[in-house]
Amino acid sequence: MAEALARHHFQERVAVASAGISPLGFVARETLEVLAEIGVPLAGLRSKGLEDLSFAQYHWAVNLTTYDLEHLLPATFPGRLLNRPVADPYGRSLEHYRRTREVLKRLIVQELAPILLPAAG
Repeated sequence: MAEALARHHFQERVAVASAGISPLGFVARETLEVLAEIGVPLAGLRSKGLEDLSFAQYHWAVNLTTYDLEHLLPATFPGRLLNRPVADPYGRSLEHYRRTREVLKRLIVQELAPILLPAAG
């Protein structure tokens, strides 16, 4: 969900990817539903693990869990780690998925966009 929302917001201005510590192996139906509700493109979404990413190309990693990820990032990761835990809605109601979507949108727009996008002007 975070990847789809970030891609939607940043368009092509920022390289975006997401991965889980223990990926499900599929994108939950509820995730697809709440993203579609607000017009977020779903093409290409898939469940990935940390080992599926090439961290060398990213400047930031955002940890959405309560786990310490510092030791899981490869030594080649040149960026900074930002810890912002967000409750995982998996297995909960559609309303929980909607709340998570809104929390992620706020994080992307209010906190990450000012860091990742150069100031206009």
